[in-house]
Amino acid sequence: MSRIFITGSSEGLGLMAGQLLASQGHEVVLHARNAKRAADARHALPQVAEVVVGDVSTIAGMREVAAQADAYIGAHADAQPDVAGFDAVIHNVAVGYREPRRITTADGLAHLFAINTLAPYLLTALMRRPKRLIYLSSGMHHHVDANLDDLLWTSRRWDGSTAYAESKLHDAMLAFAMARRWPDTVSSALEPGWVSTRMGGRGAPDDMDLAHRTQAWLAVSEDAQARRSGAYWFHQRRLAPNPQALVAALQDRLLARCAEISGVVMPT
Repeated sequence: MSRIFITGSSEGLGLMAGQLLASQGHEVVLHARNAKRAADARHALPQVAEVVVGDVSTIAGMREVAAQADAYIGAHADAQPDVAGFDAVIHNVAVGYREPRRITTADGLAHLFAINTLAPYLLTALMRRPKRLIYLSSGMHHHVDANLDDLLWTSRRWDGSTAYAESKLHDAMLAFAMARRWPDTVSSALEPGWVSTRMGGRGAPDDMDLAHRTQAWLAVSEDAQARRSGAYWFHQRRLAPNPQALVAALQDRLLARCAEISGVVMPT
C-alpha cells in the first residue's frame, strides 16, 4: 500500500486518479478548495483517507495545504519524527485556459500563474519530501516559450490560452528540475490528453478512460519505466517534451523566480 496525495482532486482527473488508486488498495489523500468541495470529494470517494482543504490561489493558502498534508503524514508516522513524506504526490491542481482577462490574486499575482505554476513549486518546497513527484503538464506546452521574464503577465496583453500553455511548460520544467536536485525522488511529468472534464470542455476529443491512468501508474508502479526519474509521459509511453523544459539553466531560473515571488527557496 502506498500513501498518495493528489492536489486539485475534488473532481475531474484528480478525483478519477484517486478513485483508481483507492480501488487498488492505496491510501489516498485528496485536496479541495473549500469545505463544500471537500464534502463532494468525500461523497465521490467514501474510502478517502483525508481531504485537505485550502485555496491555492494565495500563498497563505498554499502554505496551509502543505501544512495540512504534512500534518496527516506526521499523524501516521508511527512516532518517527523524521519520517519521509508521502509515497507519491500528484500535482494535479490547475485552472484552465478560458480566463478572459488577467485576474489578480490577493498577493498581486496572476491567478493562473499562482495556481498552475507557483502552487506546485511551493507545495514541493514546503512539504516533506516524497518518494515520487508527478506533475501534470499539457499537450499545449509544446507550442510556447517559458517567458520567464514575464511570468506574471505584467508586460504582455493577456492571452488565457498562452498563459495556460506556459504554466504547463513550467510544470514540466519543475519536474525535471526536481529530478536533478533530488536524485532520491522519482520526478516525472505527463500530459493526460485533451479530455472532456470541466476544464477541457465537452468537445475535447481524447479518451477519458486513459486520461487519469498514467499519473496513477507513475505514483505506485514498480515497473522500471515508471521509476525512471526525469521522464515525460503520455498514456504510459515516453514522449519528448518541449525542448525548453530540459534546459537546466531555464529550470534554475524558474526556481529562482518562484523563490523570489514566494519567499521560499527550494531545498537542495
